[in-house]
Amino acid sequence: MANGRAATTALHLVLVWAVAVAVVPALGFALLAAAWGGGGGAASVVLVVGAPAAVGLLALAGVPARTVVPLCATARGRFGWATAVFLLGTSGVVAGLAAYRADVDLGGAGGRVVLTGVPYAVAAALFVPGRWVRLGAVTALAAAVAYGGFAGPAQARQRQHEAEIARYREYAEVQYLGAAPPGMTVARIRVGPAFGVEYRGVREDEFSLASLTVHSASAPRARCPEPPEKGLTCDTDPGGGIRTVRRVPGGAAEITLTRRYRGAEATVSSQTLAEPGLRRLLDTLRPLSDAELERLMREDRIDDGF
Repeated sequence: MANGRAATTALHLVLVWAVAVAVVPALGFALLAAAWGGGGGAASVVLVVGAPAAVGLLALAGVPARTVVPLCATARGRFGWATAVFLLGTSGVVAGLAAYRADVDLGGAGGRVVLTGVPYAVAAALFVPGRWVRLGAVTALAAAVAYGGFAGPAQARQRQHEAEIARYREYAEVQYLGAAPPGMTVARIRVGPAFGVEYRGVREDEFSLASLTVHSASAPRARCPEPPEKGLTCDTDPGGGIRTVRRVPGGAAEITLTRRYRGAEATVSSQTLAEPGLRRLLDTLRPLSDAELERLMREDRIDDGF
């Protein structure tokens, strides 16, 4: 007797799940199509016709459960039960859609259609007067809430973070960082085909600024301008590096040093940092580490140059 009751209960829940899988995605698609083509009025008509039809089909799925679900013993009771299951299950589907929009992984298109019927089967299980069936339903509900509200979003954030790192690392061959000059720190970096670093003074009452730009070695090589520009001094050192000094209004000078480094060309410039400090920047160039990139991302110091 117990085995027969268990089989009837299982058949009942499978029927509810199958009806939901067959009806709910079709109803949702019809709503979207009506809203797209005819606006809110057409969508309302689809909902007014479709929802009662779905309730009616669920009520038919409740016929085999007359002996295990008290509400399904009468036609009136079955329609009340079907209405409750439809409302509860639809609430679960709406929650699932919200999780999906938040990039929670719910599998492929086919898997999502299969999952559509689960909230309705769980809702139907709550009406079965059996402790273990209801415990199973509550457990499934708790698991869905835990995944959709906590584990799933955490995984989505991790995937988004990894995708962002991969995008930033697209031009890893030019991502070099020099040791910050004394009294200065990395204020911003710019990622893209040209990698840029902005160093600023740590003291707010004292302005200091230096910049580092790294290009691919395939980019046109820096050269002294020909003919020479007015107010600009340019010379080449024995190693092939370029040094320019440009006079700016106010009597200050902007010093720029360019040097080939591995497979890239690095340029540093500043109006406030002396030449030895700029050369030290070039001498301390090293590849940007994953830990440094992670820290700069956490501190929101990255400008997207794509």
